[in-house]
Amino acid sequence: MDSVAVNLELGRAKVIFEPSIVSPKEIEEAIESIGYKVEKDKVTLDLQGMSCASCAANIEKILNKKEGVISASVNFPLEKAVVEFDSARISVREIIDAVKGIGYGASVRAETVEYEDREQMSRNSEIRKQRNNLIIALVLGIPIGLGNMSMMLPFLSFVPAFFSNHIVLFVLSTLVLLFPGRQFFVGTFKGFKYGVTDMNLLIAAGTGSAYLISVAATFLDLGPGYDSLYYDTVAFLIIFIVLGRYLEARARGRTSEAIRKLMGLRAKTSRILVNGIEKEVPIEEVVVGDIVIVRPGEQIPVDGVIVEGGSAVDESMLTGESIPVEKSPGDTVIGATLNRTGTFNFRATKVGADTALAQIIRLVETAQTTKAPIQRVADIFAGNFVVAVHIIALLAFFFWFFVGYWRYGVGESVSFGGISPFLFSLLIAITVLVISCPCAVGLATPAAIMVGTGKGAENGILIKGGEALERAHKLDIIVFDKTGTLTKGSPKLTDFLAAPGHGEKEVLFIAATAEKGSEHPLGEAIVKGAEEREISPGKAENFHSLPGKGIEAYFEEKEFCSAPANLWKKMGFPLRKWKLRCENLKNKGRLQCL
Repeated sequence: MDSVAVNLELGRAKVIFEPSIVSPKEIEEAIESIGYKVEKDKVTLDLQGMSCASCAANIEKILNKKEGVISASVNFPLEKAVVEFDSARISVREIIDAVKGIGYGASVRAETVEYEDREQMSRNSEIRKQRNNLIIALVLGIPIGLGNMSMMLPFLSFVPAFFSNHIVLFVLSTLVLLFPGRQFFVGTFKGFKYGVTDMNLLIAAGTGSAYLISVAATFLDLGPGYDSLYYDTVAFLIIFIVLGRYLEARARGRTSEAIRKLMGLRAKTSRILVNGIEKEVPIEEVVVGDIVIVRPGEQIPVDGVIVEGGSAVDESMLTGESIPVEKSPGDTVIGATLNRTGTFNFRATKVGADTALAQIIRLVETAQTTKAPIQRVADIFAGNFVVAVHIIALLAFFFWFFVGYWRYGVGESVSFGGISPFLFSLLIAITVLVISCPCAVGLATPAAIMVGTGKGAENGILIKGGEALERAHKLDIIVFDKTGTLTKGSPKLTDFLAAPGHGEKEVLFIAATAEKGSEHPLGEAIVKGAEEREISPGKAENFHSLPGKGIEAYFEEKEFCSAPANLWKKMGFPLRKWKLRCENLKNKGRLQCL
């Protein structure tokens, strides 16, 4: 070691060393051996071109082999990769090049609203593409199926003879493979080009073999047993698999909806003070230290501390508490919460990816990307699935060609029409390939985790990761935060007490009239409570909201006030807890409603 400088405040160490004597890995191990943790560089990549769980396994395998990559976790449904790496040994650009080198697309994820829009457009484009493929496959495939099967099934005699023509079936099947089915052959070619295999290979091998057999039977005279057509097999396989791709694309779009909804809570613009002049700017341009102005009814754009003014802030999106929190100079405000009443200025302390909402979004994304133990097992299986299926298909072919065809009487069976050993064995092998195509085992586990964490986020439940979700069935004690969980999440007027000389209806009418113009949840509860008791509030004039204090209004030339209990106590009026109380202030014509 030439020199070491540790900055306690920043939590960073600068080490100058001789690479030929000591490696960065050994330095890291030395620090961890005395009980400290070394933070790794981490990057989230958006991936393109994956078609199944085997693709995700291939990307993981390539990245984990790269020098400097500590760990790589690829989520197929989310189309994202989280990579921990040592920036001293490998750069983000080299990581992206490694992914592109095996035929997939990759880019660094942007933390902006534009990214959100691009991601949604990309998902919608994939859904639209697979939907169009499905429509084409259905339009072409149904006539193929009816025409091909009408030659064997008498009850399909209503099908026009035109559809049973071998050339027509050949042309329609070729169109099915050229358009809806092309994606599988392109994916297979890319895999062969870079030495990897995925589910595309199974689909291409199965449908391609059935197509070639049918083409040979159409144009060549290969003798008995080779005169059957399997164009309907090709068409229906493509239909079912494209239907699966379409449903997967829709499911992947829905599972990321929770994150998009959280992103939608953010304000898009912010009003800041620049040299004493108000200026509206995109939220991405707000920096730490800016003075931000927030008016009633507006969302707070970023986290900060109030420097001037005060208000009641609805923080229910963060805490679940339905009653607004009174804020004054020195208090902290959180981005994406709602300013209900007053106007205030605050100094931005956290912006961009450092805000509380951004951290919540990151937590949800991490939960969806982090693999549960059961998913790791499924990924290992899926990664070796393609090779295993091809081995099984070959074993099935050789068994039926050399043993099964003669031992089980296939050759003498009238129902098989004298089919040759080679063709029968090949059809068995194709069957093994095509029934393995959907790769449900590789998709089911990550999709289930995504749906679970996504639905939880929609309902305000943040699940830390797949492992926590997997272990949830072992819970025997659950602790609830009552507001908005065990309760309705909004206040309701239950009972009130009128001062002597005043009727209950009179008191509730006055209170509802005064609170009718208020946006405070307690005021809204009073108005709703009056309406439920068939008491219609009057029309108040000169309504004023007093941030942090209450409201005042005039009705029939009398002034009415509503304020928190602590304010009236300062004024010397006795109160009873949890009751609505009205007292007439003699000689002033004022009625206070508490």
